[in-house]
Amino acid sequence: MASLTMVQGKCAGVGGMDERCVQKNYWMEHTTELSVESMMLDSNASHLDKEERPEVLSLLPAYEGKSVVELGAGIGRFTGELAKKAGQLLALDFIESAIKKNENINGHHKNVKFMCADVTSPNLQISEGSVDLIFSNWLLMYLSNEEVESLAGRMIKWLKVGGYVFFRESCFHQSGDSKRKYNPTHYREPRFYTKVFKECHKIDDRGNSFELSLIGCKCIGAYVRNKKNQNQICWIWQKVRSQDDRSAFAFAETTKEFVAKLGLKPGQKVLDVGCGTGGGDIYMAENFDVEVVGIDLSINMISLAIERVIGLKCSVEFECADCTKNSYPENTFDVIYSRDTLLHIKDKPSLFRSFYKWLKPGGTLLITDYCKSVGSLSMLENAGFNDVIAEDQSNLFMKTLQQELNALESKKDDFINEFSKEDYNKISERWRAKQMRGADGEQIWGLFIAKKK
Repeated sequence: MASLTMVQGKCAGVGGMDERCVQKNYWMEHTTELSVESMMLDSNASHLDKEERPEVLSLLPAYEGKSVVELGAGIGRFTGELAKKAGQLLALDFIESAIKKNENINGHHKNVKFMCADVTSPNLQISEGSVDLIFSNWLLMYLSNEEVESLAGRMIKWLKVGGYVFFRESCFHQSGDSKRKYNPTHYREPRFYTKVFKECHKIDDRGNSFELSLIGCKCIGAYVRNKKNQNQICWIWQKVRSQDDRSAFAFAETTKEFVAKLGLKPGQKVLDVGCGTGGGDIYMAENFDVEVVGIDLSINMISLAIERVIGLKCSVEFECADCTKNSYPENTFDVIYSRDTLLHIKDKPSLFRSFYKWLKPGGTLLITDYCKSVGSLSMLENAGFNDVIAEDQSNLFMKTLQQELNALESKKDDFINEFSKEDYNKISERWRAKQMRGADGEQIWGLFIAKKK
């Protein structure tokens, strides 16, 4: 963005340190009239609003009786409609005159609280896990990249589990025809927002990991119909528990031992289901000259895996994918390998049939996972597998987990510097809880190996 000097000498340029100053001056200039036209920055705003506002509201998840936060509420184009259904609504904007007009218009709704505040301010306090829906319309495009990332991290904290984030932004270029002396808006590519929110995650006090799952993303139809403009894009995300509940450290010692059971040969092709950050895949590719496809549900894990493999000359590819929905041609892989991933999959028989189909004749399936007992081998045998072996590896797991706990504690300061003390405590507590369940016999760590003839 080009540098500029603001009137009244309030801002000395456009850069990270002056972002809020520039944006506030911009909106103070464009809210002198406090009209729909000034809010939408378009001379045809009244007509557009009649189509666009109902469309946006129709895209929201059910929020009747729920706790809603509206960020960048302005003069209340959406506030009144949200208030009709919400149990509680916090309407917030950083332009005092705009939020005051909003309160004058919508203050009769007793379930609405109005606040003049900047969403980037650390002084903005919203209780963790208290919000069902966070709504914003044209907000993130007035924040720097760093401010968007920071706000996304705060949003996932504010949301209840199962709660939603809805935001709508102008992408690529300007849409409104209002004349502007300068324009500090960030017209980003949509993939920027998708990446930021996909990579957002939170660990709670019990060590449970949560992320934002993309529910929908679409163009606003009113702008397509009236302006042939596809750059008005909205997203809706839901806070969900992360599918990946494994420690980043717990595979190191056991990977070598279990991979040795596979008898890997150069040129073979391996599918790793639930690859996490890709350490095992890189190990196999570098040490056995095999081709590895690693898939995982967590975009956070896949992003780290891709970063980890860049620059390494090994044949590994990573994909964010669901093993129950992905499909591969028959007889594709020599080995299918899955570590501590399948516990929560309901239809295991169907998945095992897919594994059998994807394996080449003579191929090997290796699975480790938590279970109450090693149990019957019938699911694997019914899928067509032969020579099925099931072993209780809990003692090895307990030994390895203690080693990893010791290693974590020895690197405590380094871990806290890279992440946080809160993350350190949560991971440590989660591992100790697994130790207790294993010691009490409540949780067995099983190893399963099977062949396709």
